[in-house]
Amino acid sequence: MSLEELIDNCKKGQRKSQEELYRKYSGILFGMCLKYSRNKTEAEDNLHDSFMTIFDKIGQFNHKGSFEGWIKRITVNTVLQKYRKERHLDVVTENYGEVMDVEVKESDISLSRLLAYIQELPNKYRLTFNLYVMDGHSHKEISEMLGTSTGTSKSNLARARMILKEKIEKENINIA
Repeated sequence: MSLEELIDNCKKGQRKSQEELYRKYSGILFGMCLKYSRNKTEAEDNLHDSFMTIFDKIGQFNHKGSFEGWIKRITVNTVLQKYRKERHLDVVTENYGEVMDVEVKESDISLSRLLAYIQELPNKYRLTFNLYVMDGHSHKEISEMLGTSTGTSKSNLARARMILKEKIEKENINIA
């Protein structure tokens, strides 16, 4: 069955097609959810919520543009909306003025360890870091997505980088 047929069948509410769509894209979307979540359990919840939204809104997809891009956007928006509702993204009162880039020296840290460090970041820092560094959004876009100012976005990114740098340096010291 082609992707177009699969999507059309999902629009009709056919459970088998929804199940097939879930199997086809759950791995990709789970990786995204894991990136934005504090842990695996929360990522699983976010994945579930994302698919509920995808199936609810699939009638709006008109086969123009990338379906994968469309479901990824829904997933990110679903996760961010959840955090906004839970008030995890309150405006930070810190003001770093001109934010300096934090440079991290090359390290032998594993990808899984780095992901764990990112997941340990407070929500506002983790979300800003992922949106900026991993997904390439501008501070203006991030501020619109999270309902904050661009200054707050820059400040949160700087703080996230600082925390990650400290964790990585601490690990490198413990290894040596």
